[in-house]
Amino acid sequence: MLEPVCSEEVIEARSSGGAVVALESTIFSHLGLPSPHNREALERCTGAVRRRGAVPAVTAVLDGVVRLGLADSEHDRILGRARKVAERDLAVAVGQRWDFGATTVSASVAVAAAAGVEVFATGGIGGVHRGSELTGDISADLDAIASHPVIAVSAGAKAFLDLPRTLEFLETAGVPVLGWRTDEFPAFYTRTSGLGVPHRVESADEVARIHAARSRHRSGMLLAVPIPESAELDRAELDAVLERALRDCEAEGLAGASITPFVLARIAAATEGRSIPANLALAEHNAAVAAEVALAAAARRP
Repeated sequence: MLEPVCSEEVIEARSSGGAVVALESTIFSHLGLPSPHNREALERCTGAVRRRGAVPAVTAVLDGVVRLGLADSEHDRILGRARKVAERDLAVAVGQRWDFGATTVSASVAVAAAAGVEVFATGGIGGVHRGSELTGDISADLDAIASHPVIAVSAGAKAFLDLPRTLEFLETAGVPVLGWRTDEFPAFYTRTSGLGVPHRVESADEVARIHAARSRHRSGMLLAVPIPESAELDRAELDAVLERALRDCEAEGLAGASITPFVLARIAAATEGRSIPANLALAEHNAAVAAEVALAAAARRP
């Protein structure tokens, strides 16, 4: 049974009716952003949550223990090398006592749900991969969001995925997809993918009311938040880079989890590093919106 160990700060917030925002640790490890940008991401995301009056709770597996909320003195541990932990890997990481398992979206959502935390923030979720009709390659993130009562706040899904099929999967799974002050589904580095969102929302209180009224109480929701306009990359340039990178992935036989770091590295190189400030900006913005939603959800609790 998944029983995360919560930090004292998270325990106090939960017992006093405060707001908590869960954060993944993959983005802060060597698997996410390169140093020193990963440290900057950690500081900006946790700072954005705190400035709005909520408690940031980084998820990770440290010394074989599933953790929700880390002390500042432990932050250096999650900035280095790690083994990636999806939800399916949590039990293995505990049973084999991994030194540091960096949690993905699916693992973080599961950990948050196990501790009764309703809101989670990330950069972008995984989804249905292009060519999935042949490979069956669908991210575990989607099933986790569908299976746990957590509001996942992200800048949509990563742009190299099959976004129409990703939205179809979420619809089939009964996951409400909400657009944060937008009518279009964002695509990580760009504010729109050309696809509509089923429902637009204007406020955190509106999101909290929808979450409380959902028919499947064991399921979550996706809140899609566009990257800040000032940080958005050029869509035409990005599409060209993605097409080349995906062709190279196929030529090199890459599949599954290995695609994401390969494509993101190509984007960083092609944009001469401009994708890194964009990534930082969207992650911080998502954390800020998540904090507002967490406060609204906390206000609704008895």
